[in-house]
Amino acid sequence: MFIALVVAAVASLGTPLITSVATSFHVSLGSAQWTLTVALLSGAVATPVLGRLGAGPHRRATILATLAVVVAGSALTVLPLSFAWLLAGRAAQGVGLGLTALMMGVARDHLPEERGAAVIALISVVSIIGAGVGYPLAALLAELGGVRAAYGLGLAVTAAALLTAWRSVPEAPEGRSAHVDVAGAVVLAAALLLVLFLAGERNLWSRHLAVAAGLAVVAVVLLCVWAVIELRSTTPLVDVRAVRHPAVAGANLAMFVGGIGMYLLLTLVTRYAQTPHGAGYGFGLTTFVAGLVLVPFSVLGFVAGKLTPRVRTRITDPLLLAGSAVVVGGGFALFAAARSDLAELFVAMGVLGFGVGGFSAAMPGVILAVTPASETSSAMSFNYVVRSVGYSLGSAIGGLILAAGTGPGHLFPDDSAYTTAALVGIGAMAITTPASLALARRRSSETNP
Repeated sequence: MFIALVVAAVASLGTPLITSVATSFHVSLGSAQWTLTVALLSGAVATPVLGRLGAGPHRRATILATLAVVVAGSALTVLPLSFAWLLAGRAAQGVGLGLTALMMGVARDHLPEERGAAVIALISVVSIIGAGVGYPLAALLAELGGVRAAYGLGLAVTAAALLTAWRSVPEAPEGRSAHVDVAGAVVLAAALLLVLFLAGERNLWSRHLAVAAGLAVVAVVLLCVWAVIELRSTTPLVDVRAVRHPAVAGANLAMFVGGIGMYLLLTLVTRYAQTPHGAGYGFGLTTFVAGLVLVPFSVLGFVAGKLTPRVRTRITDPLLLAGSAVVVGGGFALFAAARSDLAELFVAMGVLGFGVGGFSAAMPGVILAVTPASETSSAMSFNYVVRSVGYSLGSAIGGLILAAGTGPGHLFPDDSAYTTAALVGIGAMAITTPASLALARRRSSETNP
């Protein structure tokens, strides 16, 4: 759980430091944005590869080697080097995002079933609420000691995570395959790079639509080629046949659409809180104080994760997904209807956190119920790739909505643009809820034929 929290918090360090990076390195805000984007890109690419390596006999070595890469990347962000080296360090830090699925594999292999399920649920939760932990801490350190001090936090906690893994992570059970589908990994990496690049580069869609559309077609073709490679491989990177199982496919669909909605509000609320009063809305908060708005998100997300194992004894995981999606939609509704007071923002983020925590805690149960223990890391790594793509699209959609709501010559979007973004989030959860209910009905029919 500590390792999953650390890699999530470190990957999120780019968000509150974008302005500080632009000022310190004399680059544009668009260039500074890549300190966040490049971590998400490398994480999405590394996750399925690490998931397959983690399913083999060398899981412990894979975990230690990956954390060593993250620590080295953290050192690059702290040393007085150029902006290019900072981006390289952030890319290395992002690789750590692939460790979350491996932590789930460790829990499932080495803990009793009931305890393992509870720990897996919490690992899933902390991998999301880590953003709420890292944001205010990084912002405070940036205000007190500059951007290097903030990245120093990442170096300290990743070194602690490496030590923790070295002391506590056991070897994988014997009899696991160690083969990695290299061709499938290369094709999937290329496809994911294109998808996430297109999601992050909003200017490309507005200024060079034909180029963006062409790259989108290439990405779709690459994904189709990857699926064919995986189906023909004797040692696939991801077991596509298992992914096609209705329960797994439905869970991944819910994760994709739900991820779009969840990240939409998460990325917009701090921007709203920092907007100066002169824009006609907002609170003009500093980066650190705005980051504190995410504290209710993290706290109530963790509470939901702790409660979920108890609730699962009475309610199935798909129903928990549906109920949590409704709660997330409620958070969007609160933000859309009432945000003139700072307390209302805290309430909306708390509701969002509780819903996201419950959703994240229930998701592994849906997938692992039909997945062999040996494929835990691989199956969950694919789910996390889906989540990463959903998050990236959610962030991009939020940015597009705000850009469309910014009048000519205006620096800040109209207040109504935030309402529109919230309504889009409600629409995403309106799709996620019935998808989760469909999973519940299918499980009920399989249990009671």
